[in-house]
Amino acid sequence: MADELMSIRLFSFPADFEATLALWQTAGPGVRVGRSDAPSEIAKKLTRDPDLFLVAEDAGEIVGAVIGGFDGRRGMIYHLAVAASHRGRGLGAALMQELETRLKAKGCVRAYLFVIPDNTDSLAFYEHHGWQKMTVLPMGKDL
Repeated sequence: MADELMSIRLFSFPADFEATLALWQTAGPGVRVGRSDAPSEIAKKLTRDPDLFLVAEDAGEIVGAVIGGFDGRRGMIYHLAVAASHRGRGLGAALMQELETRLKAKGCVRAYLFVIPDNTDSLAFYEHHGWQKMTVLPMGKDL
């Protein structure tokens, strides 16, 4: 990260919830906030991989966040977001690098993420950092 005042740390629930939710809601088309982002769902996520939910702070303000998951075999990346005021300074790359390092330490050998096809900025960012497009059709179902 270019700015020494910024730091990456673990997400703290519930203290960081509102600021992180606001970041996701204003991140643009790449982050879609849904029912899995409700406080009760975030609390459940933290019982599994609390060390894979990271936030970036600048002068006490949350300006970046990313969630990782690991099922014992594969990793998933969710909700990478950087405040518009802090983009272009390496913060997204730093969050991803820290998350990838943590996933590797858990034994993860492959991770996945989803990008909305017309989100060209995100596609370019991920490709620049070694992520490759896959020819699969994701499917989902609300339970």
